[in-house]
Amino acid sequence: MTESRRFAILAQRDINKETFVEPWAEAGLMVTDSPYDPQPSLRLENGQVVEMDGKQRADFDAIDWFIADHGLNLAAAEEAMATPSLQIARMLADINIPRADVQRLASGCTAAKLIEIIRHMNVLEMMMGLAKMRIRRTPANQAHVTNWREHPALLAADAAEAGLRGFAEVETTVRVARFAPLDALAILVGTQTGRGGVLTQCAVEEALGLRLAMKGLTSYAETLSVYGTERVFVDGDDTPWSKAFLASSYASRGIKVRFTSGTGSEALMGHAEGCSMLFLEARCLLVARGAGSQGVQNGSISCIALPEALPGGVRVVLAENLLASMLGLEVAAGNDALASHSAIRKTAKLMLQFIPGTDFIFSGYSAVPKRDNLFGGGNFDAEDFDDYNVLQRDMQVDGGLKPVNEQDVLAIRRRAAQAIQAVYAELGFPAISDVEIEAATVAHSSDDMPERDLVPDMAAADRFLNSDITILAAVQALQKHGFTDVAKNMLEMGRQRVAGDYLQPSAIFDENFKVKSAINDVNDYGGPGTGYRVEGERWQEIQKIPQMKSPRQFIDAQIGEPSGKLVEIGPAVRGEQQEVVIAVGPAFGKAMTRTIGGLEHEDVLAAMLTGIALEGLVARIVKVYHSSDCAAIGHVGARLSGTGIAIGIQSRGTTVIQKRGLAPLNNLELFPQSPSLTLETYEAIGRNAAQYAKGQSSTPVPVKVDNGARLRLIVKTTLLHRRETEEVRVDQLPVELLFDWEPNL
Repeated sequence: MTESRRFAILAQRDINKETFVEPWAEAGLMVTDSPYDPQPSLRLENGQVVEMDGKQRADFDAIDWFIADHGLNLAAAEEAMATPSLQIARMLADINIPRADVQRLASGCTAAKLIEIIRHMNVLEMMMGLAKMRIRRTPANQAHVTNWREHPALLAADAAEAGLRGFAEVETTVRVARFAPLDALAILVGTQTGRGGVLTQCAVEEALGLRLAMKGLTSYAETLSVYGTERVFVDGDDTPWSKAFLASSYASRGIKVRFTSGTGSEALMGHAEGCSMLFLEARCLLVARGAGSQGVQNGSISCIALPEALPGGVRVVLAENLLASMLGLEVAAGNDALASHSAIRKTAKLMLQFIPGTDFIFSGYSAVPKRDNLFGGGNFDAEDFDDYNVLQRDMQVDGGLKPVNEQDVLAIRRRAAQAIQAVYAELGFPAISDVEIEAATVAHSSDDMPERDLVPDMAAADRFLNSDITILAAVQALQKHGFTDVAKNMLEMGRQRVAGDYLQPSAIFDENFKVKSAINDVNDYGGPGTGYRVEGERWQEIQKIPQMKSPRQFIDAQIGEPSGKLVEIGPAVRGEQQEVVIAVGPAFGKAMTRTIGGLEHEDVLAAMLTGIALEGLVARIVKVYHSSDCAAIGHVGARLSGTGIAIGIQSRGTTVIQKRGLAPLNNLELFPQSPSLTLETYEAIGRNAAQYAKGQSSTPVPVKVDNGARLRLIVKTTLLHRRETEEVRVDQLPVELLFDWEPNL
């Protein structure tokens, strides 16, 4: 069988490292519209749900009971279930319908009704719905900060950089469970060095997480996992009621609570009961609402490769984000676990949340390299910061981050590492050396860090967890060692725990510890000209990426000091001899002295003159003042040449071989990719022009085709052409130049 080379190359593309499967409803491998999904229904008697989605109350499982009794707004339920699903779908996408009207109806919808609404919507319509239904007006972002070595100085430094870059929340986890207290401490110290008010969390077993919170080491929790089938709940030794109790325990201690769910988890755990992933996720969201959670981390999370293996998988991830916002829940929208080998695919997936905005666009942007991310890699990581900042700038979209410069980052990383060093010293933990501080300051990953003896660290973590020591001891240590600002921020985080304002739905802090939430920063999007807009100081901040340069820098790089070897000697006239005219642009050799590729103009002239001389001909140099266009320059040169053959060259290096009698845009040879032209190329251009002048046929000069040149250099090209055009004098006739050079024969 003949093999296609094109298909062989396509087979090596990153996208073909993925797994794609056909739907299989019985195994739960169907993202939506499983034949086993129930049809929506709801019947009330005496204010109690007696039938829901085709089941009688006597047949309810534990999740049905919980949703029926706690997850539905029964005051709106009958109206919501009677409203056609298509009508509600249109309300979601209609900018004229207030979000509160949609949210009221959604609060009374059963799981089957919710997915029936989504069935009518395409991706664009869901994005419009998400922009309206997001509960907090201002989008934000959450970071993952972990490292394989669990090195405290590196954790603190990375967390500080994350705070500086604008992350509103930072989440860590552990490779070894016993490290949890020290890792949580390092993240807290680091974030409050980066900026005050960053919320922190340590993802560990739920009871341990609560102990860390009671010591003041964390300020939010999002590891309260819920599932869409009863069997998975049972295997996890939990029920919806136990999750609700745990959430209340966190909230009573001033800890912001977020539940975790996501499409695909039930199929992954073998108990999907034939239902679609989206139907089961709708049940999870109703449980989260009924348990009193202010929000959810959803978007398939660590299961993402499972729905993505199926048709419509990325659409369904967007759908679950939209459903959560419809139910009035904060949405930390996934995009955390590595979603694809393909850079195109992972970015396309991100755009569904990035463009409309969610409360947290990532429920864990990996602020460390993927290999150090203990959560599962990260869809975007520390090596993508520049790309992400440019995406914000390209689209005028607030993705929750801001550009930073290297010196600020180094300073904040060093200070955070020194702060955790001081805390360790004061609390009697194993010392952090100055060598470790310097390594953490400049490190990219834990590969750059010296090894620590983990046994003493684990012993210190055990003592810390089992002692009465709280975060106040760390505050005192910081104050004692001169880290007053960090101590103040950490103490303020404790005060905010007592105040409890950040337990409001979708709450974050700004740099002044002012709470922004769905209560005081409510999303008021209602179409063009309304809602959150990236403008003013925030837009100026997003624009200032470190790579940005002044346009003058590009122009100045092409200007050197003229040597005086090119001298105007009078008006140019038509020649009578066997010659080639080299016609140059108005800025050549004076206002500009180098090509876009960095070649000195005089060297370029010498190369072309050498090529002409090697063919036994002479040349004249003419400067054209009335135009900066390459074709026009060459056309003038051909008219003045005794043989009718000329080379036209712009100051940036674009070149043409022209013949008298041809139209300006017709030519013998054109060399538009000036960045690829070398001195050897220019010499060959001179030889070919001389051969044409002698009436000979020539093989065209080979040139390198660089399809990336325009992408890299179009701005520079534009600026250099503008500079040359500034030298145009429309009434100035061509002048002849004398060039003092030595042929290289």
